Amino acid sequence: MVITLNRPEARNAINAAVSTAVGDALAEAQRDPAVRAVVLTGAGDKSFCAGADLKAVSRGENLYHPDHGEWGFAGYARHFVDKPTIAAVNGTALGGGTELVLASDLAVAHPAATFGLPEVKRGLLAAAGGVFRLVDQLPRKRALELIFTGEAITAAEAAELGLLNAVVPDALAAALELAERVVVNAPLSVQASKRVAYRADGGAVAAEDRGWERTAMEYLRLKQSADAKEGPRAFAEKRPPVWTAR
Repeated sequence: MVITLNRPEARNAINAAVSTAVGDALAEAQRDPAVRAVVLTGAGDKSFCAGADLKAVSRGENLYHPDHGEWGFAGYARHFVDKPTIAAVNGTALGGGTELVLASDLAVAHPAATFGLPEVKRGLLAAAGGVFRLVDQLPRKRALELIFTGEAITAAEAAELGLLNAVVPDALAAALELAERVVVNAPLSVQASKRVAYRADGGAVAAEDRGWERTAMEYLRLKQSADAKEGPRAFAEKRPPVWTAR
C-alpha cells in the first residue's frame, strides 16, 4: 500500500483530514492480508512533510484522528502495525516530517531532502516521538547535538548516521523496490520478526510508553511558558526571538 500525503500547496503539512485519512489507511493495511508492506510519501517534489499545519492549529483544529487519538501525529507516529513501513522522502522533512521518518521501519530519500527537529528554535518540543526516537536511532551525542541546536542535516549525512537506508534520485521507486525485496519473504515470518524487534504486544510498544508520557508532560508545561508564545510570534514577525526562560 502506498500512502501519499497530498497537500503539496501546504508542503504536505498535517491537518485533521490528513491524520484521519492516513490513520484509517494504516489500519486497513494492518487488516488486509494482501498488504505486506506500506510506503509513506509526499506529493510533489519539494516537501515530504512540513510537520503540523500551523494555520489549522491556530484555528483550534484537532490534528489527531477523531476516534483514535492514540495513533498520534498524522495517524502514524504512534500507530504500530506489524507490516513493514517505509518512508519515501521526496523533499524537506523537518519537524513532524522527521518524526514520521523516525516512526517508519525503513527510509529512503532524495538527495535534496533535509532532516531536523527545529522546535527548540520556536520555544517548543518535538512532541511526536522525535526527541526520544532520535536518541534511540542515531549515535547519542550527534542526536543530542541536533536536538539542542535545532539544526538540519542533509540526506547524505542522515544516511551516514543510519537514519536512511539509501539516498536516491527517485525515492518512491526506491521504496517500492525495497518493499519488493521484503514481500518476497513469508509474510507471517516478517510480521512476527517485526513484533519481536520492537518488543510489541497487542499493537503497543511498551518500551516507548515512558518516553510518550514524559513527552506529554514536558510539552504541556512548555506550552504554558512565555517562551512558547514568543517563539512562534517572532517567527511570524520575521525577527530573532527574545527568550526569557519563563
